[in-house]
Amino acid sequence: MPASATEVDLRELVLSNAPFGPQTIQQISDALAAGAASFRALRDAVQELEMKPDHSPASRLRLGVCQYLLGRYQKAMESLNESDGGPLAQFYKAKCLMGRQLYAEAIKAFDAAAAAGYPADQCALGRVEALRCSGDPTSALAALDKLSGAVEQSAEYLYQRGATVAALGGNPTEVCALYERAVESDPQHPGALFGAALENDRRGNDDLAIEYYERSVGRFPPHLGALMNLGILYEDRNQFDRAMVCFQRVLEVYPDHWRARLFAKDVNIAGDIIFDEDAQRRRDKVSQMLNVPVTDFELSVRSRNCLQKMGIMTLGDLTTVTEIELLNSKNFGETSLVEIKEMMASKGLSLGQFAGEKTRPEPIYEPESMSPDEQALLSRPISDLNLSVRARKCMIRLGLSTIGELVRHTGDELLECKNFGVTSLNEVREKLTQHALRLRGD
Repeated sequence: MPASATEVDLRELVLSNAPFGPQTIQQISDALAAGAASFRALRDAVQELEMKPDHSPASRLRLGVCQYLLGRYQKAMESLNESDGGPLAQFYKAKCLMGRQLYAEAIKAFDAAAAAGYPADQCALGRVEALRCSGDPTSALAALDKLSGAVEQSAEYLYQRGATVAALGGNPTEVCALYERAVESDPQHPGALFGAALENDRRGNDDLAIEYYERSVGRFPPHLGALMNLGILYEDRNQFDRAMVCFQRVLEVYPDHWRARLFAKDVNIAGDIIFDEDAQRRRDKVSQMLNVPVTDFELSVRSRNCLQKMGIMTLGDLTTVTEIELLNSKNFGETSLVEIKEMMASKGLSLGQFAGEKTRPEPIYEPESMSPDEQALLSRPISDLNLSVRARKCMIRLGLSTIGELVRHTGDELLECKNFGVTSLNEVREKLTQHALRLRGD
C-alpha cells in the first residue's frame, strides 16, 4: 500500500538535507496533529535518521529536535549536545530540560539561547514558564511585565500570563479570559488548550474540558497534565481503552511516573484488563509466603518461645519487626537473631522489611476533646484538600462535605464508591497525612 501524503512529507522533512529551522519544525508539528499515523511516520523517520552513520552537526540538530517532538528528552539532549551549538540547538536544549523538569538548568539554557541569538522574547517566555514551574510565580509575573510590544498579543504570552495569574491565586475570570484569547490567537496552542481545559474541568464542564484536552494532546510533545487529566475523565466515563492510551503515553516518556502507573493499574482493574500478570503472580507468591507459620521451620526452643511471647506467628509478622525490637525481648539473644535472619533470607525476606506498614491504633476524633484549631480543621470543606476531579466527584456521591466527615470513613467504604479506585484512595490518604489526619481504620 503506498504511503500517505502526510507520511511522505514527514519522512522528507526529517531526512532531507535542506536547511532546518523554526519553519520546518512548525511544519513537522502541524503534520503530527493529523493523528496517530503521523506520529508513527515521524517515529519511523527518526529511527531511520538515528541509524545513519557519520552524522554531521546539522543532522544532529535535526535529529535532536525531532526526538524532542517525540518526547524523548534525554536522547534529544544527547543529540543536541553533538550539534552545531547554535541558537536553535540552545533553545531546544532548554525545552528538553523543561520536559525533564530540570527548571533551574532550563532557565540558564534559555539565557544561553538568547545570548546565542535566538529570539529574545521566546527565550524570555521560556524562562517565565521555568520560573513558574519551579514554584516562583512572583518572579515569573515580574518577567512578563517587562515584556512589551507584539509579543503581548501572542498565544504563548497570553498562555504564560494566564498560567502565572492562576499560580498566584488570581481572579479565575481573568485567567479564563487570558486562555480564551490565547486560543483565539492560536487554536492549536497546547498550553492554552490545556489551561482552558483545566478551568472547565474545575467547574465540572466535562464535555468542554475533554474537547480542549483532546485538542491539547494532539500537539507534540503533549502536555503532561493534559494527558493525565484526560485519562481521568475518560475513566470516569468508563472509556477505559482511551484512558489507558493517555497513561501509557505518559509512561513512554516518564517510565517512573508513579501517578500514571497507579492510574493505569486502576484502569486495568476497572476495565477488567490484564495489566501485568507476571507482577501479579509475584505478588501472590510473596503474599502466600508471608502467611507461612514460623512453626513450619526448625527453630531452637528459645527462639520459638520468644516469638510466641511477642505474638509473632508468621513470616509476615517477622517482616514488620526490627532486629532491635527482637533483641529487646527477654531471653532473645544474638544467636537467636542470626537463626531468624538466616531463616528469613532463605525465603527472600528480611526482618523489618515491612516495618513501616504496621497497623496503627485507630484515631478517635472527638470534637469535645480537641483544641479549637483541631476542631476548625475538621470543619473545613473537603475542597481545601485540593483533591483530583475523580476523588472530588466521589466525595460528592458519598455526601461528604467536610474533612471531619471524610475521616470518619474507612478506606474500604470509600472504595465502594463508583470510579473510586486505589489511586484515589492513596491520594486521599496522602492529603490527610499532610494535616496529620488519617481515615478511620488506617
